[in-house]
Amino acid sequence: MKFINFSVIKFAFFLTAGIIIAHFYPNTLYFYLAISLYIGLLIIGFISKEHLFQTIYFGIVTYACIFLLGAITYQINLPEFQNNHYSQNDSMDLKENILQLKIKEVLKSDTYNSKYITEVIAINNNYFDGKILLNIKRDSFEKMFNIDDLLLISSKLKKISAPLNPHQFDYSAYMKSLGIYNQVHSSQRTILNQSKGNPTLRGQADKVRSYLIQKLKKSPLTPNVIAIVQALILGQKKDINKQLYNDYSAAGAIHILAVSGIHVGIIYFILIALLRPFKNLFKNELIISIIMVISLWGFAFLTGLSPSVIRAVTMFSFFAFAKAINRETNGINTLFLSYFILLIINPLWLFYVGFQLSYLAVFFILWLLPLFNKIYYPKNYFVKKIWDIFTVTLAAQLGIIPLSIYYFHQFPGLFFITNLIILPFLGILLGGGIILIFLSMFNILPDWFALSYNFLIKLMNSCIHWIANQELFLFQNITFSLSKIFASYLLIISIILFWDYQNRKSNLFFAVGLSILFSVSIFDNYSNSKNELIVFHKNRQSIIGNKNSSILHLYKSDATLNISNSYPIKAYKIANGIIEYSEIKLPQVFKYNEKLILILDSLGVYPNSYKIDIVLLTYSPKVNLNRMLDRLQPKMIIADGNNYKSYVNRWKKSCNEKNIAFHFTGTDGAYILK
Repeated sequence: MKFINFSVIKFAFFLTAGIIIAHFYPNTLYFYLAISLYIGLLIIGFISKEHLFQTIYFGIVTYACIFLLGAITYQINLPEFQNNHYSQNDSMDLKENILQLKIKEVLKSDTYNSKYITEVIAINNNYFDGKILLNIKRDSFEKMFNIDDLLLISSKLKKISAPLNPHQFDYSAYMKSLGIYNQVHSSQRTILNQSKGNPTLRGQADKVRSYLIQKLKKSPLTPNVIAIVQALILGQKKDINKQLYNDYSAAGAIHILAVSGIHVGIIYFILIALLRPFKNLFKNELIISIIMVISLWGFAFLTGLSPSVIRAVTMFSFFAFAKAINRETNGINTLFLSYFILLIINPLWLFYVGFQLSYLAVFFILWLLPLFNKIYYPKNYFVKKIWDIFTVTLAAQLGIIPLSIYYFHQFPGLFFITNLIILPFLGILLGGGIILIFLSMFNILPDWFALSYNFLIKLMNSCIHWIANQELFLFQNITFSLSKIFASYLLIISIILFWDYQNRKSNLFFAVGLSILFSVSIFDNYSNSKNELIVFHKNRQSIIGNKNSSILHLYKSDATLNISNSYPIKAYKIANGIIEYSEIKLPQVFKYNEKLILILDSLGVYPNSYKIDIVLLTYSPKVNLNRMLDRLQPKMIIADGNNYKSYVNRWKKSCNEKNIAFHFTGTDGAYILK
């Protein structure tokens, strides 16, 4: 494909590199380097301004400036580079604080808490900046809060804990990608006051969305259908039940539930059709484009301004204005321009899974569709539509396969069938959903229309459920490393270039890509072949894993429970590529790497004649720990999550007094012995 302008692609690359480097290596030096380089850029530009082509030094300094721009825009979002961030006051997490918070986003509740992302207004009457995760305990008298509500709360600030077991989802890292580093736990009784804050666009959009959802709930639509309509049109997935969501995921149709480029594209073409009769009235393409852009951004606000929606709306906005000024544009160029602008606005979006998948899917679609059309371009209208759906789906899947397997460890083999069934009707469903919401808003929704739409959504759900149940075509629990992601993309790109150009360079690139993926696979297998003993953290149960290469022997306290596909074993097995697996009753004494390990349970019985290296305390044994330490003289004491915390604190104190290493999985995480 011929690009109109390579510069924006290069700028996007160096901006991304700067963000990634600053993410792993934050440093104030970037600020001073940037100032120096910007001055150098001005000097070089002034010296070479009369040259037809700028000097190579001008280009080098320009790209260096873009790189540092990425690093700086990322760092100014970090608490340590914000003088007024609440985390700069170290004493706050040691005591009860009076927090004045403004709700910015309502998250999906879990079993125990309602969750909100809040903006800090003041703490102990001192004004601060920053965001905090607010957890409010759920009870029968729970009152839900809305965006822009102001809350006065008495609570302690707490760190968002990292996972205690290896290879688990890191919620703290996810929250950091949202700019959230701390949380507070509260309940209705600790909320001292509630009031309405100054209204924001996001808050007004949430009010409209809530109003529309209440109207939908009064319609003849069934709950599952209302949940799908909320996701399709309003960007709200909170009410979709877990089984239905899993069906869409297994069928490869999860992108339908997340308002993204597909939905915005359909809205874009609907607007073109609706505004076509007004072209002669306005006699100005710019006015039409302005109306379209305002409508698209209104839809983005209504759906909650997710990164994927913002990406799509930004891209289509560029298309609309390019068309208005009769300027030739290019999809790849426009894609990278929107990418560049959005990362300058919020560099944290780079670490959003949806943002990554969205841009990769669109990039591969724009790149591969012209190549697919070179192979075959049907003239029959219906055949062409099927071919378009097939090629778009294939291109998008090629773009996201490595990354989606890395994040979700599964691949839906029937995604082609899913998209061939659903995508042709998605425009009808989306357009019909907009009409349905509009009519329900004014209480003029006919029952026949609501029931017809209800039937279509239920039919779609049934098709999705049937496809999801074809387990033979759902490849799950796939082990995929970070290094394998890059190697896989290198191979995919090399195959496409080999197919397109078929010259010596593309042949060599293909051979290199294949060799790198092969080498990475060998290295991953070698890394996973290392042996280790791991004491997992789990409440009310003791679990020890003995990993020998790709074989895992699991020692567990409750022999009646099958825990192979439950927390925390499932993720550990996937990450380490476990092939063989067994579950065994937890022994009292066993040896690992010449170390003798004693399991001391609630009976508190231990042998006197052994010299023990490690003692694992479980089921809160009633034992005189000081006497046991004197007799057995262990080098380390481990307490797992199956103990009373008061006991753990007492044991820790005894070990500290005798200079014996102590490890509690509830705070220190799983214990791993190599």
